[in-house]
Amino acid sequence: MSVSLQGVVAVVTGGARGMGAQHVRALVGAGATVIATDVLDADGAALVAEVGERAVYRHLDVTDDAAWRVLVAQVEEQFGPIGVLVNNAGIVTFGPIDVMTPDVWQRTIDVNLTGVWLGMHHVVPSMRRAGGGSIVNISSTAGLQGYANLGAYVASKWGVRGLTKTAALELGSSNIRVNSIHPGPIRTPMIAGLSDDLALAQPIPRVGEPEEVTALLMFLLQDATYSTGHEFVVDGGAVIGQVTPVGPADD
Repeated sequence: MSVSLQGVVAVVTGGARGMGAQHVRALVGAGATVIATDVLDADGAALVAEVGERAVYRHLDVTDDAAWRVLVAQVEEQFGPIGVLVNNAGIVTFGPIDVMTPDVWQRTIDVNLTGVWLGMHHVVPSMRRAGGGSIVNISSTAGLQGYANLGAYVASKWGVRGLTKTAALELGSSNIRVNSIHPGPIRTPMIAGLSDDLALAQPIPRVGEPEEVTALLMFLLQDATYSTGHEFVVDGGAVIGQVTPVGPADD
């Protein structure tokens, strides 16, 4: 059974570039009306000019409670209740636990975790008015395992994973499914400057492309109608272990 997205109202955070922009393109292509939100206004304007009239851009800091309230009210007034929410906005910060400053820690948690909670908090009543819907929270392989020098990022992404499960338990009776996607290294501005060599020990030894994450997102929105509260991983096999080089045979 496949769900049609024709005419569905979708909100994508962090939608101006990278994975978010690809999600916006695919949703528009599936017939949805898409509100792309971000703080990167020039990139957001360029994206909606590219994809056409079924996409609009709205400035949104996902950590701003009042801004979320205004956004949802405006979207409902202009387009109707929201049927899809993609919590994609996120930042990555580096530093050992004993070196990272409290300000950096808090900013990472605010954007990556509190922003996801605020999105669901404000969109769920609209989604109930729509008769149901689907929420996809973009976590990371850092929500499945630890990474040195990424303490704030790891904590935030594990939090997204747990929050997704709680939301799925609370919202299933309202015909709202909630799942999380856990990308590995994906070729986006977030990992710009890092070497592609970081993926060489994976079973699929390359960095992923945004379109590969979007393909999983669209599966969750359209086809995974009996799945909720689960983690879906798109990482080239990274979290299952590293490929060990084969050494010379023993004599």
